[in-house]
Amino acid sequence: MSKAPEDDIEDSSAPLIEHLAELRNRLIKSALAFIIGMVLCFTVATPIFNFLTAPLCSALAERGQDCDLIFISPQEGFFVAIKVSFLGGFMLAFPVIATQLWRFVAPGLYRSEQGAFLPFLISSPVMFLLGASFAFYVVTPLAYDFFLGFQQFGAGGEAVVEDGPNAAPLSVVFQGSAQEYLNLTIRFIVAFGMCFQLPVLLTLMGKAGLVSEAGLKAGRKWAVVGILTLAALVTPPDVITQVILFIVVYGLYEVSIWLVARVERARNEQLRREGLLDDEDDEDDASETK
Repeated sequence: MSKAPEDDIEDSSAPLIEHLAELRNRLIKSALAFIIGMVLCFTVATPIFNFLTAPLCSALAERGQDCDLIFISPQEGFFVAIKVSFLGGFMLAFPVIATQLWRFVAPGLYRSEQGAFLPFLISSPVMFLLGASFAFYVVTPLAYDFFLGFQQFGAGGEAVVEDGPNAAPLSVVFQGSAQEYLNLTIRFIVAFGMCFQLPVLLTLMGKAGLVSEAGLKAGRKWAVVGILTLAALVTPPDVITQVILFIVVYGLYEVSIWLVARVERARNEQLRREGLLDDEDDEDDASETK
């Protein structure tokens, strides 16, 4: 009796209806995890929101101003709590969602493919957290410091309404909406978190043979145009934030080229050990890369 090869798809004879039923169960479990996480975050929405206001409060404190955000509509406080709960609930539920995704996809993969895919599934949330942390602790304080620099303070720091040539200068000071502040902060966090997925995505595509080191190097000029466009779309219209996003994302693009090159070298070494690649083919690939 012949032994099944090690690198084989896991035994599964489930018909389509069973796969759909399994998908439904996985989605239900993911949705329940998200709802539970959202409810938990809703109970502590105020401390989470206070934590998210730290960059703004620090920028205001440097100017001797109080950190007071306002609600401009009766329902705004509720929607702020919902948005905080939505973001926090997704972050809390992500390990469960990723586990359910893996358990659904893994049986259809070769064991070698499982070993290749799993590290990317783990590294993706790590890179998102790195990008979100960079946005929150570095980019957001710089952006709010820039925005608050456009305030105007009249005599005594108060607005004075007076006619005539001796009228005091007008004060234009920040009185922020809690919802608008949260929207902008979440936009920063999500934008940088998603941009930090670039090395993960390109390396996975390189492992699948969809991109190559030579192709990425040849596409640098298009990458610059695309990153500049992305920076203009996902960040507020201030030059500082856009320049930071461009530098970071382009740096990640260069890191991706290095990672794809490593993947290609590892693949070529394996093919050479299996006798499927000779030195001449490897030299041709190297000359094309140059």
